[in-house]
Amino acid sequence: MAIPFVYEETVRYGAATEVSPLVRRVMADNPSNFTYHGTGTYIIGRGEVAVIDAGPAMPRHVDAILEATAGETITHQLITHTHSDHSPAARLLKEATGAKTWGFGPHGSGRAEGAAVVEEGGDHDFTPDHKVRHGDVVKGAGWTAECVFTPGHTSNHMCYALREEKTLFSGDHVMGWSSTVVSPPDGDMAAYMRSLELLLERDDALFRPTHGPAITDPRTHVTELIEHRRNREAQILACIADGVATIPEMVEVMYTTIDRALHPAARSSVFAHIVHMVEMGRVVCDGAPGERSRYATS
Repeated sequence: MAIPFVYEETVRYGAATEVSPLVRRVMADNPSNFTYHGTGTYIIGRGEVAVIDAGPAMPRHVDAILEATAGETITHQLITHTHSDHSPAARLLKEATGAKTWGFGPHGSGRAEGAAVVEEGGDHDFTPDHKVRHGDVVKGAGWTAECVFTPGHTSNHMCYALREEKTLFSGDHVMGWSSTVVSPPDGDMAAYMRSLELLLERDDALFRPTHGPAITDPRTHVTELIEHRRNREAQILACIADGVATIPEMVEVMYTTIDRALHPAARSSVFAHIVHMVEMGRVVCDGAPGERSRYATS
């Protein structure tokens, strides 16, 4: 089976769209190859509300969130992770409303060696007002969010499960329209695979990623994502067996059908797989793994 990707043809920018009795979505106008149509900021509850992933530091997007919540009070900001399309607007929203933030920690804080300062796209200015850990529960007026720690895409990635609707806000950990980029040093394929397996233990009825439409069959989707990653590792081993020994060469063989503009992201993904495979003893190289290293099977 292929990954059962789901798409949406059009989105509405700059205004709230009601997607369930408790949930509204405001789309930021920041489409790209990595954000799909843009960042979807979710508003949870009525009257006293939470915002999940305030988004990029775009004043017009913050204005749209404020307009959508006019007459209400934003009591919580829940942040899935610290990439520049997810967390920077939290500061602007806090300045406008006083709403404090909840999240795992600063960028790179999930890694034992500390912050991954070399990663592009990281929001290094964000520190949550309240740090949360796996299993913590954040409560508001008429809503309950369980914290589900899912490192891999970033080391500080946290999903939030809205118990009242059995819905997991999956950030970038699981998306419907694309597989997730896992880019070292802060991205970690071993952690990502463990986090996918964790979701199979849950009974969420629906996923709402920050980018793209809802995933209505989460178990099937996650199962196929795991199989997709295992197939990628099999492709890497096949490349090595054929004498294709460096990551750039592997990408040329493995990603023939995608836009070459996405090859840098593909190289990061293959590198993340290889780091995992070296740690598992399935692949070896001289010295520390790197993009230009030559790889062989152990």
